[in-house]
Amino acid sequence: MDLGIAGRKAIICASSRGLGRGCATALAEAGADIVINGRDQATLEATAQEIRDLTGANVTAVAADVGTAEGQEALFAACPQPDILVNNNGGPPFKDFRELDRDAMLAGVTQNMVTPIELIQHVIDPMIERKFGRIVNITSASVKMPIVGLDLSSGARAGLTAFLAGVARSVAHSNVTINGILPGLFDTDRLRGGFSGMAKLQGMSEEQVEETRRNSVPARRFGDPMEFGRTCAFLCSDHAGYITGQNILLDGGLFNSSI
Repeated sequence: MDLGIAGRKAIICASSRGLGRGCATALAEAGADIVINGRDQATLEATAQEIRDLTGANVTAVAADVGTAEGQEALFAACPQPDILVNNNGGPPFKDFRELDRDAMLAGVTQNMVTPIELIQHVIDPMIERKFGRIVNITSASVKMPIVGLDLSSGARAGLTAFLAGVARSVAHSNVTINGILPGLFDTDRLRGGFSGMAKLQGMSEEQVEETRRNSVPARRFGDPMEFGRTCAFLCSDHAGYITGQNILLDGGLFNSSI
């Protein structure tokens, strides 16, 4: 399917690996000019070249922390008026909520709620003026199904979801959409890095945690980041202009609900 976004300009945050990389690759496959981002220069440059080789797309790599003003300035210097913004950022690590002090809580909320709102504030009016904009926020299935030990991440991402619900509807008339994708268990460094913390919390081995988590998914597998990325690319396409204010679960059926 031609997604109708060839030549569109896209910023994909935290995209040197994992789900962000899946989104960047899928948008590049669709012909978008992409700006990818990460903190590790070597990993970022390697990812950029791999996407260029795979897709032939124009790929710009910006090594920066998007949670800082300097990092955001660097992103928008590389792409002043993106047509597409994919918000993504790592979340706070597994930790018992009793161990969270004020500084940790404020940092988590800044990372997973304030930062994406700041980026949206920057891009939204030019999108409205051009009558095209696609914003996708990568949050978490924990917004609907909280995970013990990820309470701060769940709370911050739920706050972002609620904040943007009204914003999405206020700009829909200008062909600007804002949606969220809520990943379940995808085979990423983030998922596997969490096995250790969860093992300690639950008194299990890491292997037992992995097996238990995989078997908890009705699909009986972890998701592939490219599955995620291609869903993101569709939401960014010309064909998705009537989808807005939605939060789409990609979790292999893990969240047990009829709606």
